[in-house]
Amino acid sequence: MPSLHEFQRAFSAAAVFSDAAAAASLGIVAGGLKPEARIGIYRANVLGNYRRALAATYPVIKRLVGAPFFDAASDNFVRGHPSTRGDINRYGADFSDFLGAYPPARDLRYLPDMARLEWAIDQANIARDAATFDLAALASVPPEMHGELRFSLHPSARLIVSMFPILHIWQANQPERNADERIDLDEGGDTLLVLRRPAGVGGIAIERISRADHLLLALLAGGRSLDAAANSCAAKFPAFDLATALQRHVAGHAIVAFRAPVVPTSKRTK
Repeated sequence: MPSLHEFQRAFSAAAVFSDAAAAASLGIVAGGLKPEARIGIYRANVLGNYRRALAATYPVIKRLVGAPFFDAASDNFVRGHPSTRGDINRYGADFSDFLGAYPPARDLRYLPDMARLEWAIDQANIARDAATFDLAALASVPPEMHGELRFSLHPSARLIVSMFPILHIWQANQPERNADERIDLDEGGDTLLVLRRPAGVGGIAIERISRADHLLLALLAGGRSLDAAANSCAAKFPAFDLATALQRHVAGHAIVAFRAPVVPTSKRTK
């Protein structure tokens, strides 16, 4: 007799992947319906739930390609990337990579980047909150230690780089935009910061930023010290104004905290 785990694996294989051998191993009593028909009901429900979950996360993708294309892509994605967690509303992180390799989407070169933008928006919505930046604490750090500071981005912050005008495409495909707007894919790419603003400030923001700002934020998010980030930005973008960029991103709630180096007790008492 199969164990519960073996039965669950067989049922999943039959319901999601249409595995005939797995379906036969379940020993389903036909009754008024054939076993294949019974499994088909579950399959339709499972795939339907995933379609709805993915459509909630990727509404612009669905509007761009249409429901039949989206549903077929969703079903193929589910079979190739089965969920590893119970909450399907947190499902779909790899959809952009899937679309990049999905043959029917071969000519829609911008689609994977649009999926990355929509996933960033989805994740920004559910990210945890963060306290506002403590300017008084920063003012207490000795100037000679500023270069060793490490800054933290808001948990909702996401950085997106695309060779396509994905923000324009996203804006043109919002529910309130009913016009059939034509977009030139060669009009220029986007470097974007996706961020959830504090309550009362404006919700999810999608902001175009410079490549220099992107480099700075990416380096800080990766744990680089202020000196290391500043040197990298200066080497690639000589005209970049670090102080102005830091002030802008603190005021805009992208940078929310910092960590100062630990000062040995012997040095503090001198």
